[in-house]
Amino acid sequence: MIGILEKIVTSKKAIRPYDRHTSGQGKAFKAKGKNTHMKNYIAVLLVLFSAPVFAQQTVYEQFQKINTLQQAQQYIDANQQLKPALLKLSAGKDTTLIDKRLLRQKKGDVFSVGYVTYKVLDATESVQYRASYIFLDGGSLSNSEIDSLKKVIVAKANAGTPFDKLSDQYTMDGNKTHGDTDWFFGEYSFPKEFQDAVSKHKVGDIFFVDVSEKGWHYIVKKTYEDDLKKDITVLRSNGR
Repeated sequence: MIGILEKIVTSKKAIRPYDRHTSGQGKAFKAKGKNTHMKNYIAVLLVLFSAPVFAQQTVYEQFQKINTLQQAQQYIDANQQLKPALLKLSAGKDTTLIDKRLLRQKKGDVFSVGYVTYKVLDATESVQYRASYIFLDGGSLSNSEIDSLKKVIVAKANAGTPFDKLSDQYTMDGNKTHGDTDWFFGEYSFPKEFQDAVSKHKVGDIFFVDVSEKGWHYIVKKTYEDDLKKDITVLRSNGR
């Protein structure tokens, strides 16, 4: 009996529990390795295909990040194939359709026309007004006298009497300019109420401005269109 058992043991190789365990680990390790390699391969493919998408920005997107002349020059140097350039435009001097459109923009604006993109890097503007006036002093005249004079003066102006002659006759501030304000801007020239009123009226309008707390009363005629001055620096480039 013992001899028969020995033959069974030697003729058939017994599989030990340890062997089963290590064999399973090896298979699992190989499967895990394959999965890891596949994931890495997919990740590399994603990077290769997505890199151009993230790296290639449109001209419009690049312009949004440009805020200084130095940055603009760097863009120009790096993108000569797009024929970029810096433009300096002034209101009244540059009058093409695109110049006028650019001069209506604000600092920082980016927009495209056709296959060309623009950014306004800098913009400075000012406006001056000009009118003729007659000053009535509330410290010397009563309100009823002022109201009466206003009616008389406007009636004469509407009847054709030149405004400069009316100013010489009625103004109470002793001006020697026949009522002409010359070009002005800011409260150092005239009260804010005066400037605001002139800015809101058209050339030829006759109107009243009252600075009641100071007793100052004006009869005003707007004599010139507003003198708007605006200068801008623009980055221009082909592409959108």
